[in-house]
Amino acid sequence: MGTTEIIFIFVIYLLLFGSKGIPSLAKTMGEGVRHFRSATDEIQREILKGTDNISRDFKKATDLRSKPQSADSKNKPEKKEAQESKDDKKETRSDS
Repeated sequence: MGTTEIIFIFVIYLLLFGSKGIPSLAKTMGEGVRHFRSATDEIQREILKGTDNISRDFKKATDLRSKPQSADSKNKPEKKEAQESKDDKKETRSDS
């Protein structure tokens, strides 16, 4: 709505209800604006809450992916390979 339309509606209201109706109109408009603001704040909170959950889940997933393996799990294959190479050397010596 443009300003001219709001002024036109205000003039019509003034003609129908007189100057005594202006305070009740202002009160009603104030309540409407307050209700609208609280509704938009609630919607915004819900949206942000949803995105926080998504970003938290995404961060957990990426943290788990990028987490380096523990020292024990890294060394185990190397120890196994070293043991296998020792066993191979023993077998070749015993064959000779």
